[in-house]
Amino acid sequence: LLDMVGVIACAIAGTLLAQHKGFDVTGCILVSMANAVGGGTLRDLALDRHPLFWMTDLNYMFVITATSIILQTFFHLYHKIDRAVKLFDAIGLAAFSVIGFKVALNQDMSPLIAIMMGVWTAIIGGLLRDIICNQIPLVLQREIYITASIVGSVCYLLLDYLGVNAGINEFIMLGIIFWVRMLALRFDWHLPSIRLVD
Repeated sequence: LLDMVGVIACAIAGTLLAQHKGFDVTGCILVSMANAVGGGTLRDLALDRHPLFWMTDLNYMFVITATSIILQTFFHLYHKIDRAVKLFDAIGLAAFSVIGFKVALNQDMSPLIAIMMGVWTAIIGGLLRDIICNQIPLVLQREIYITASIVGSVCYLLLDYLGVNAGINEFIMLGIIFWVRMLALRFDWHLPSIRLVD
């Protein structure tokens, strides 16, 4: 369920941006697919998990394609594209961070690698989406984005150490990542740039 939430959210974010950039029907579907499964694909390759999840379960492709086509049909209802993209991007960030993090822990990876896999799963799809759409990737700007994923993962590890139920802990992690990201957007929080003074 969490996986499909992330997939649908990222498919929406990808389609919104692609449609805004003037892509055709298949172009929008391509961007939504890259956004939705790109991070999970890299994660599985890094963890040597085969076959890839979306190759054995075609529901991913069906859901992404259907989501993209429906959204393209009703695209005119979305007037504030940037805000909509960032909202669904935040949902995808939270869902995929939890999934990538848990997959790595279940593979007996160290907490540090698990955090990295959570970040990879969450950001790579958006990175591919922005590159295909010819704009500076959101994750490479001074946004509170990767930081939100890391904060959520660290909170999970702390609560796990305190004995919190894993299922409850996952939803706490999901909420922390989503709200850190949304609060950063709401109050315009940014990470500082390190610049040497001449």
